[in-house]
Amino acid sequence: MILVVDVGNTNITFGVYEDKNLLTTFRMMTKQLRTSDEYGISLRELLRMNQIEREKIEGIIIASVVPNVMHALEGALVRYIGKKPLIVGPGVKTGIKITSDNPREIGPDRIVDAVAGYELYGGPILVLDFGTATTYDLITEDGCFGVGITAPGIRISAKALWEDTAKLPEIEIKKPRSILAKETISSMQAGLVYGQIGQTEYIINQVKKESGYDNLKVVATGGLGRIIADETDAIQIYNRDLTLEGLRIIYEKNAKR
Repeated sequence: MILVVDVGNTNITFGVYEDKNLLTTFRMMTKQLRTSDEYGISLRELLRMNQIEREKIEGIIIASVVPNVMHALEGALVRYIGKKPLIVGPGVKTGIKITSDNPREIGPDRIVDAVAGYELYGGPILVLDFGTATTYDLITEDGCFGVGITAPGIRISAKALWEDTAKLPEIEIKKPRSILAKETISSMQAGLVYGQIGQTEYIINQVKKESGYDNLKVVATGGLGRIIADETDAIQIYNRDLTLEGLRIIYEKNAKR
């Protein structure tokens, strides 16, 4: 079994794989800072509750966009799981070529998503991740990744609405019954969700137009990605666990080395 860890700006998502089968997932909040002992004790308890024997974990891989949690998290994994994790970054084999002007600026989460999209579905492919930011990454037919678009995520946009305006309340992010909203909450929901759908469709169409890839496959992931994917034909595939799949694939590529 291997433990895969996706450290995002909002949550740390853990997954346990046996071969290619995802046995379980669980999460911790990223912004709640912990010591290595707190991470370790919480992780061992979560593994136990999910019927995972930590002694059977043969390896660990991490992709992180939050550097300040890594020291404590790595220490916890070494001390409480007994394995030194593989960190996605320079020198790690991924199977795709980074052709951007500055490859070191590409976040490891985006590289992991790109690997999963390309390995599972082939190229050319556009990989969308509806996370804290909404990202659109293009991987070519021969596995080159050099084009990416970054936009504010739905939660960021929603937070700006209720934090920067005096009278707008904090709301649940979901699609309202109609875009023809007649009160404040549904009007905010309509703007957030339909606005994201419109942005998504426009960016996908523009990428197809400028890249010349009329046969472009489009796959989405991320917590709120399901809401958007269900409302547009521009997205062909929604894979909730795409990032975890990418981590598994990268681990396997490097284990063979």
